[in-house]
Amino acid sequence: MQQIESFKDLIVWQRSIQLTVALYELTSAFPADKRYGLTSQLRRAGVSVASNIAEGYGRG
Repeated sequence: MQQIESFKDLIVWQRSIQLTVALYELTSAFPADKRYGLTSQLRRAGVSVASNIAEGYGRG
């Protein structure tokens, strides 16, 4: 079993980064009128998942 030394070693954090990248790729194809509304919300939500995992790891 692998020793976890950082939140970056957590599979769930790695997958959340993959989700964020996928969201950025997906939303880049959205029309310009959605750029600042829905696009922004989706991207911030994706980043928030990874950030919350890292913060939770630091508290544990």
